[in-house]
Amino acid sequence: MIGWLILAVVVLFLAVLLIRTALFRPKTKPASSIPETGIDYGRAADHLARMVRIKTVSSRDASSVDEEEFERFRTLLTELYPHVTQTCLRERIGPSGLLYHWKGKKADSPLILMAHYDVVPPGDLSAWKKDPFCGETDADGVLWGRGTLDTKGTLCGILEAVETLLEKGFVPEHDVYLSFSGDEEIMGQSAPAIVEELRRRGIRPALVLDEGGAVVEGAFPGVKAKTAVIGTCEKGQMDVEISMKSKGGHTSAPPPKTPVASLCKAVTTLEKHPFPASLTPAAAEMFDTLGRHSTFAMRLIFSNLWCFLPLLKQICTKSGGEMNALMRTTCCFTIMEGSRAANAIPTEARMTANLRLSPRDTMESAEAYLKKVIDDPDITVRRIQGTDPSPISPTGTPQWEQVCAAVRETWPDAIVAPYMMVACSDSRHFCQICDHVFRFSAMELSKEERGCIHGLNERIPVEKIGRAAEFFTRVLLKS
Repeated sequence: MIGWLILAVVVLFLAVLLIRTALFRPKTKPASSIPETGIDYGRAADHLARMVRIKTVSSRDASSVDEEEFERFRTLLTELYPHVTQTCLRERIGPSGLLYHWKGKKADSPLILMAHYDVVPPGDLSAWKKDPFCGETDADGVLWGRGTLDTKGTLCGILEAVETLLEKGFVPEHDVYLSFSGDEEIMGQSAPAIVEELRRRGIRPALVLDEGGAVVEGAFPGVKAKTAVIGTCEKGQMDVEISMKSKGGHTSAPPPKTPVASLCKAVTTLEKHPFPASLTPAAAEMFDTLGRHSTFAMRLIFSNLWCFLPLLKQICTKSGGEMNALMRTTCCFTIMEGSRAANAIPTEARMTANLRLSPRDTMESAEAYLKKVIDDPDITVRRIQGTDPSPISPTGTPQWEQVCAAVRETWPDAIVAPYMMVACSDSRHFCQICDHVFRFSAMELSKEERGCIHGLNERIPVEKIGRAAEFFTRVLLKS
């Protein structure tokens, strides 16, 4: 009798799993017409090329920043976009912030489109196939140069959209602001200054759209279709230093405990005991959306997370990369410092880590976890700088649908899904004045192209520049 009961329970359990998997199918996409935009692809590519040739390289070392190049860039925008210059009030706010105001029929519930015009250093110039600031288009129709992807390409797309609409005499239903900073790469003060000024004026945006997700392929297990991922939040970030002091001495007679070895042991312990994995609301919504388009085996897991969540956590932990980053706070050590002599024990050794904080964590909780796992009273854990995770912007709202509709009109064959951005952007500051902050870079990027961001040989096919401008045009037409 007991055997039959056990068998019945097993059969019922399997039936529940299979039925839930069978019902876990893609949701019907709303049909939508695709409005024409009138974007001039050639003009957009030429304008971005001219932007790329200006070396707006930011640095925390102010003495190494060429301010003339940044001023050249700001002047260039007035030349390239005469209708924007004539129609939209432009203000300089903060160290390098530019805030454009395009008046609509109504001043309330404005839209803010964001980008940044500073870029990271190119690195080893000899490793680039072309000059990183050449702004050249090769025979394959690919525009080369630092900033083409991050994010002069986005800035160009926004301004091309506004210029084109202004040429047609279009007036948005609500006010539109364009917020561009020249110090995003160094987490500068321009975006916070713009937010503070908007707050002072009592302006509360209905929607803020910044860089972030993209249209990608092969980024989600079992999904072969193109996926447009829109960031609804972003992880926090924090730099932490762990250090240990000693009396130093000669290496010929070392003590039983030395700073470098102790720090190495601490790092190894942290790698063996990563932050706990958890299913955040943003990750859960992404899994629910994309899991429906996956293979049967993956749909079995994602439709039954009540049963398979521990397995999913193990898969993410073992695989590393973005799937792992979606599930937990990550800790990556990047800098080591010790003695300057091979035969001298350092009087102090240090190691620095960069953490990306899950919405489940704060800077305080992450610092406490590091101390608990290291569990060594001789090792000091010191927070250098950081920010907490951003709030999660809700989906299922008119603002979310506005962005999704523009994505579907621009990339009709892509699945649209929310996700948690694992990097940081200027948009986190705007969460103080807006509940609907989304992150989408308006580009279809291959794995190789995504690897060029902050890397070598950054480049973009010119067709994708015009496509980005079309996306922003469609967002504006719905504003």
